[in-house]
Amino acid sequence: MVGIVDLKDALDKASSSQLDLVEVSPGASPPVCKILDFGKYKYDAKKKLQQAKKKQKLIAVKEIKLRPNIGTHDLEVKLKHIKKFIAEGEKVKITLRFKGREISHRDLGMNLINKILVDTEDIAQAESKPKVEGKQIIAMLVPK
Repeated sequence: MVGIVDLKDALDKASSSQLDLVEVSPGASPPVCKILDFGKYKYDAKKKLQQAKKKQKLIAVKEIKLRPNIGTHDLEVKLKHIKKFIAEGEKVKITLRFKGREISHRDLGMNLINKILVDTEDIAQAESKPKVEGKQIIAMLVPK
């Protein structure tokens, strides 16, 4: 802490100590500056950013696509995949798509989605209720 110093004096001090004069707060009156090694400062900032990224957990959304007339064995396989994704801590988006005249049997699709929600309720919870969007029903599952 030196106090208010003329710009020329500050530059002379920085060059005599072989460091850089860095403006920290340009909006202040008078502007606040620091004498430091700018290369080392940038290196440390980059390392801090890398450490923060390393500790950050990225949650991906896995999607399971279904049809309303899926077979029982195929449904069991899809359920096994959903349970594996939930066990890994991932969110799962279940998409049930209707083609052609299948849309007239929305109740079959909702029953299928509700069956999946009931089968996975011990390890996952529904983030939102299943909703009908056009020709598909979408539900999101998150780990408990």
